[in-house]
Amino acid sequence: MSGRKRAEITVVSDETLSRNWYHLSNVTFDYTGSDGKTVRLKREVYDRGNGATILLRDRKRDRIVLVRQFRMPAHRNGHDGWLLETPAGLLDGEHPEEAIRREAIEETGYRVGEARFLFRSFMSPGAVTETIDFFVADVDLSDRVAEGGGVADENEDIEVVEVSLDEALAMVESGAICDAKTVMLLQWAEIERLRGRW
Repeated sequence: MSGRKRAEITVVSDETLSRNWYHLSNVTFDYTGSDGKTVRLKREVYDRGNGATILLRDRKRDRIVLVRQFRMPAHRNGHDGWLLETPAGLLDGEHPEEAIRREAIEETGYRVGEARFLFRSFMSPGAVTETIDFFVADVDLSDRVAEGGGVADENEDIEVVEVSLDEALAMVESGAICDAKTVMLLQWAEIERLRGRW
């Protein structure tokens, strides 16, 4: 632990800019740094709730279950918007493990038995409050109890994609997989494999 004095934060105001699908606010705060100097700062903070994601692996078939869906923010930033990802979703008041079981079956059709919690991470802490809980679970074809593809009422249009771990890692290297949570889970899997625990 560093001996550096931690900054002191005093919130002056919290102004709501938008409360549409999520909550965007403009926070004004006094920041007293390690040098003792206080400055007044403003930051926009986007609160979309917390989420969970899961790496579904079928060891017998050497397959990882991913989903491809359209993401408008990625499209707006020069990508075609069709991202290949691990199943994921917002908690919506549920426990993270309950939420990811629901999302897995909705998106992939796979029923999750035992889900192992791996870690929790802030994904973009400079602007977004969201944390994501990361899980892994073993599945096989007998666990495929539905088609997947998302929830029609939510206009989800999700393609289920199954690849080997080696194929997925090559897709990270080529840029075909560029979703951060997915890259993190695939790198975790590769580390586990190198340790002989995959």
